[in-house]
Amino acid sequence: MTGGQEDGYWPLSGKPFFDLILSKSHLYPRYNLFIPAGMQLLLPSQNTRVVLTYKDKTWDVMLYGKGKRFDSSWRHFVDDNHLKAGDACVFELMECLSTKVTFKVQILRGDLPAELLANISGETAAAPIVIE
Repeated sequence: MTGGQEDGYWPLSGKPFFDLILSKSHLYPRYNLFIPAGMQLLLPSQNTRVVLTYKDKTWDVMLYGKGKRFDSSWRHFVDDNHLKAGDACVFELMECLSTKVTFKVQILRGDLPAELLANISGETAAAPIVIE
């Protein structure tokens, strides 16, 4: 089935989400993932367990409430899914409680040419990658 959950992507449900293109800082050796400001307002302010779901699997990470970032256990999701710079992830907020937050994740493989990957350094909607 093309474009279905078996491929790792599907239409968004209308719930809040954020997306990002992975850069070197999201991956080995740092594994830093800071939550964008717009999503931070929706999340608990205290440290909270986060469940990332992708296809039929789940990963537990900790959300540091003060800094609004995932802890280093995010690396298990990265490694298990063979993520690399240039891949994109869409994190859809499915559940948000004070004790647990659940994101359904879609992975879009970047497979960008090596000469473009060298320029990726934490792009945002305000500073997208432009391919001409």
